[in-house]
Amino acid sequence: MRFSSSLVALVSAVPLLVSGAPARFYGKRAASDILVFKFADVLEQLESEFYKQALAKFQDSDFVAAGFPSSQVPIEQFKVIQSDEATHSTVLQAALKSFGETPITNCRFNFAPALGDVATMAATARVVEAVGVGAYLGGATLLTDPVLLTSAASILTVEARHQTVLNILSQTGSAVFSPFDLALTPSEVLALAGPFFDGACDLGIPANPALALTNTGVVAPGTRLTFSADALNGSVDTNTLFCQMLIPGQFASIPLPFNDCVVPSDINGAVAIFITSDGQPLINNVRDRATTQLIAGPALAFIDTAPQMLGQLARLNFNLVGGADGAAIPVATSTSTRTISPVEASSVLASATPVATPAAPEGASSGVSVTPADASVPSTANTNTGLSADGAITVNGWTNVD
Repeated sequence: MRFSSSLVALVSAVPLLVSGAPARFYGKRAASDILVFKFADVLEQLESEFYKQALAKFQDSDFVAAGFPSSQVPIEQFKVIQSDEATHSTVLQAALKSFGETPITNCRFNFAPALGDVATMAATARVVEAVGVGAYLGGATLLTDPVLLTSAASILTVEARHQTVLNILSQTGSAVFSPFDLALTPSEVLALAGPFFDGACDLGIPANPALALTNTGVVAPGTRLTFSADALNGSVDTNTLFCQMLIPGQFASIPLPFNDCVVPSDINGAVAIFITSDGQPLINNVRDRATTQLIAGPALAFIDTAPQMLGQLARLNFNLVGGADGAAIPVATSTSTRTISPVEASSVLASATPVATPAAPEGASSGVSVTPADASVPSTANTNTGLSADGAITVNGWTNVD
């Protein structure tokens, strides 16, 4: 199945204009445009709620146990990122309401598999942000209105900054691991993020079959990758399947036999991995990437072969010692830490098992299929909402006037 350009564009067209944009943004919107706004908003809700739950659960001592000499740096950054994601959602919902639509707000999320400890949470956050970058990038070239494209790009650049921060906090990765990023279609995004949805949440877009990497420990060039997926059941002859590694900046994926899926020597950073029924390389292009031979995926993994000193600094203590001339010299001392490999973090996303949705307050919607008429006002809005004192919202110079 191929997606129409409007569906794919939706994911990145998110941050649009709020109701104060010029008159050409008023009036009835195409059904596909509305679907895109709702899809993007739900992704922002997911990201915001992930950080909100993490910050509520972990204490200072948990960050120290994970190898941070102080909790101040990671907590500060996670709070900033959570605030940004909540603001993105607020603006998207304002845009939908200005078009006479009701945002989807009854989706619920279960992050329990990723919140066992800080190490797992931080590594999973790195993958979550990479998915966000790929989602926005996936639709950028399909937007025809330059104002909408600029608005989408203004969120994409912020998501990319989040990714850099998390790369640094990971300690093992490169702050900027590639000159390029990966673009993802909506169905690919849902294959990665879908397992965190707790109960049904009908976004009108089918998800690709989820794929999990089952390797443990460090994955490096020469590592043979192993997988699990519902689509890889006992009746499937894996000898006929292929592992496709899609690398940022490359024209097409690297196809390898499924049973001999060994990480090449020249990879550093994010890799999207698909399982296909033939060895035809997948085009690194959301418009032209074929899906007819898809079995499962993508899974998103970080192959960290070029760690940088900036990441090491985030995990070091500095003590002052006396130099030969009596001057104080800062000397770094390492902090012991429990680490989780980026591949293990990817598996957390793919293997998350939804739990029963807690009973909702009387009159509230539970995690059932969404219909706009049943959507309620979001209950987890961040204080940094983009609202001014008079209730107006300003984004990229456009202010709504109700």
